Amino acid sequence: MTTLDAELFLPEPAPREVKYTVISVDDHVVEPPHTFEGRLPAKLADAAPRIVETDEGHQVWEFDGQRFTQVGMNAVAGRRPETVKYEPFRFEQMRPGCYDVDARVRDMDINGVWASLNFPSQITGFCGRVFFNARDRELGAACIRAWNDWLYEEWHLAHPERIIPLGITYLADPELAVAEIRRNAERGFRSVTFPERPHVIGLPSLWDRDHWGPIIAACAETGTVISLHVGSSGLMDHPPGAPTLQVGATLFGQQSLRACVEWLWSGWAIEHPDLRIAMSEGGIGWVAMLLDRLDYIIDRSGYGLGWDERPADVLKRNFWFCTLDDPSTIDTRHRIGVENVMVEVDYPHGDGTWPDTQLVIEKHWGHIPAAELRAMCCENAAALYRHPLPDPVLPRDQGPTGQP
Repeated sequence: MTTLDAELFLPEPAPREVKYTVISVDDHVVEPPHTFEGRLPAKLADAAPRIVETDEGHQVWEFDGQRFTQVGMNAVAGRRPETVKYEPFRFEQMRPGCYDVDARVRDMDINGVWASLNFPSQITGFCGRVFFNARDRELGAACIRAWNDWLYEEWHLAHPERIIPLGITYLADPELAVAEIRRNAERGFRSVTFPERPHVIGLPSLWDRDHWGPIIAACAETGTVISLHVGSSGLMDHPPGAPTLQVGATLFGQQSLRACVEWLWSGWAIEHPDLRIAMSEGGIGWVAMLLDRLDYIIDRSGYGLGWDERPADVLKRNFWFCTLDDPSTIDTRHRIGVENVMVEVDYPHGDGTWPDTQLVIEKHWGHIPAAELRAMCCENAAALYRHPLPDPVLPRDQGPTGQP
């Protein structure tokens, strides 16, 4: 271990005992410097995103006349607590598992995680925003295809049982968006990430049927899960002088609630009953309250829109929710629907539970019956993303003597 490693990183953790089969439906990649190399047409290669060195000794992404200053935004897994207030500004300030898939799988093994769904990082804007807002439309579309090719070829194909492929698409143009969704679905992508509130980042409102109709239909027809990661359309407005980080991090659940309500009332799940929407990193503490409110406005206040289906039923049919732990609200799982709850690790971010996800589950969920634990820890995700599970799936049911 180098002096820098000793200063930044905790000692290497030992593999944790695996008591639960876990699929994490919210982790992140940090794109390595070579992500786009050789993956764009030759005429566009010189304009591809690239890592450059700054005068301050930082590594930053440069693209389309912009610099993205946090190459490892919040990629702090394994760091000493006193160092996490400093963003990783260079790749050597991150664990290799952030940007190298073989190292990632080793970190998953340490943590007892069977499979992982990974979201992009800052160079894409979490949802492809940087690329579909590029001044050169052809370049932006090529970057989206290149990112998807990198994720598929370098991450998924290297460990197909461990990495669930999630893509981005060119959401500013329905025709291009649909083409990329279908291209990815044909080779096994299970999900696409959208901004949770598209109008906030300059895209048409969800109620613009001409724009979103073909895109939503393509997702429904291909079984592509729409993943809505909290913060993908920016943080909520804050009062002047408020501590942005603290307020924003506290209100993650509120952001997810608002986005979920907008997606529900957009009516796309009514038009496409097979549509699958996953709310990522927003927790579950607000979901039971939302279901109660939806029932109330139908049964008591008369504010409902008069759908033939109850909105709460649509929510439970078409939406899934994930949690880091939510110790105070996991006992609302039957109201939410045990089949609608999934686990996230959020590797390598500061909120993440790596390397102790197994211990976190045991501490906060240990009282839950084994069949429900299997559902929430892995079986729901495996069904939603059509991903294989190992044999056996843990925890096993306990017999009369308390033995499997």
